[in-house]
Amino acid sequence: MNLSARDAWARAGRRLLVKAVEEFAYEELLVPEPDPGRPGAYRLDLGEGVCWTFRAARGTFGAWRVEEGTLRRHPAPADGEAGPERLLLDARQVLGWDGPVTAEALRELTATRQAEARLLSGALPAARLADLDHLDLEAHQEGHPCMLLNKGRLGFAASDAAAYAPEAAGSVRLLWAAVHGSLAEYSGVPGLDQETLLGEELDDETRKRFAVALEAGTDLDPAGFTWLPVHPFHWDEAVAPLFAPYLADGRIVLLGEGPDRYRPLQSIRTLANLDRPDRRNVKVPLLIRNTLVWRGLSTEPTRAAPDVSAWLHGLRAADPYLRDELRFHPLGEVASVAVRHPLYESVRDAPYRYHELFGAVWREPVTALLGPGERARTMAALLKVGSDGRALVAELVERSGLAPRAWLARLLSALLPGLLHHLYRYGVAYCPHGENTVILYDAADVPAGVAVKDFAEDVNLLPDDLPEYAALSGRAREVLLRWPARELAHSLLSAVFAGHFRFFAPLVDEHLGVPEPDFWRLVREEIERYHARFPELAGRAEAFGLFAPEFGRVALNREQLLGGGFHDRAERDEGFDVVHGTVANPLASTEETR
Repeated sequence: MNLSARDAWARAGRRLLVKAVEEFAYEELLVPEPDPGRPGAYRLDLGEGVCWTFRAARGTFGAWRVEEGTLRRHPAPADGEAGPERLLLDARQVLGWDGPVTAEALRELTATRQAEARLLSGALPAARLADLDHLDLEAHQEGHPCMLLNKGRLGFAASDAAAYAPEAAGSVRLLWAAVHGSLAEYSGVPGLDQETLLGEELDDETRKRFAVALEAGTDLDPAGFTWLPVHPFHWDEAVAPLFAPYLADGRIVLLGEGPDRYRPLQSIRTLANLDRPDRRNVKVPLLIRNTLVWRGLSTEPTRAAPDVSAWLHGLRAADPYLRDELRFHPLGEVASVAVRHPLYESVRDAPYRYHELFGAVWREPVTALLGPGERARTMAALLKVGSDGRALVAELVERSGLAPRAWLARLLSALLPGLLHHLYRYGVAYCPHGENTVILYDAADVPAGVAVKDFAEDVNLLPDDLPEYAALSGRAREVLLRWPARELAHSLLSAVFAGHFRFFAPLVDEHLGVPEPDFWRLVREEIERYHARFPELAGRAEAFGLFAPEFGRVALNREQLLGGGFHDRAERDEGFDVVHGTVANPLASTEETR
């Protein structure tokens, strides 16, 4: 789509304004009231004589769906634009924001709007989107569907965003550094030592070039060093200035630039190899704050990542259902390097980003799972609507030759059984939101399997030491968080159902002609099918309560804007996501869902 900068900025503003009203109302940050005498009309009274009016329908989970073109500010602003920035300023008193929070919110909103405008400028019709490979499609994703300020990226200059943001669809060559064993620790799954990894990730000529640079850059024994990639932005922003003592004493040596070009996935800090797609994805820290957290790599989870991956792979290998009947693949974080910073280690109450400064994780690429003609797309891509107004999912269903309900049933049978089996049989909850979950499609664009990622920081367990946990290593046990069953169930209830299907179901209704109640009936039927297959797990199914009448509403905007999203904290918020009130569960056993 060829839009002028002005038009793209305006469209991005309209899109974000609607999202602000819908998501703030969903989380009850703002509480719309019915507009008397106007069915389907609502108003937000924000004080000082200012109100916003709009028309909206209500959906599953109490979602709000604002009718396009109906949002109005009263009185109209003098500058003519009633955009999302004006809404945040008007709502400041109701939200209880002080000056610093208001300024931070506006900064994040401006950056998000700029990124959104870039996406709109490069938007493609649905048929073109369907033709893209996994990596090219990543450049068209819009970020977290629940969060308004989802592309703020504090720390990036404009030139950094233009070079390194996913929507820029650019490429970057990673730097490589060698770090002495007094600071760095390599970990790998069984059979993958450091030399094997480097032999698979770097060609012989590059390894020789790096070895010469290491020999020249230190008086210490080169055999005592561990090598790892570093993002060039992060080298300039974090490693070179903050690790200066260890660069000076020869314990860190810059080896040079690697030859392969990489492109960032939606998480920004995970990059895929453009030149050698068979090589592993690399996850590296970036000294930026995006959405709720700084995007570093915590030292202990980084060390433990291969242990967690080996355990998950072991569960799959020993379970005939996971191994032989499902196409469910945990994308292993098979190797890692964690680098300490002794000075900041001694400051335990330093902001947590100072404890996540240097490291790398190597992850299996999803391309290794694909057969001839097959494709991989994140689950988030299913929310994409092309520049022609046609949903990507509508294009995929048409290409498959299946009826919409049959295609959706195949999607759910690819997605849910593996997640349910890990949860019920093994007490393992992934974090399968749209970015972490990759749908595998056959050559006809029918969903055929699933790959999931992000383990060391996002896999959670039950509080009790189940027999299934016996093979976990000590350091894996230390980093994996534990939650009661009803909270662990949010890995599906919130991450998938309220966090993704809340947006997907109305899209299916509009573009596929499958009403929302019918979609939720399909979801329930797939879960019931799993329950019938494994009746011995009925007790655990009851404990997790996926069919409970209601569950807690996870409120990520509330967490960001009223919690610690903008503040320096000594520790990452490892508590459960902020929950505000409850929502009705569309899977509950009612006449409407039967």
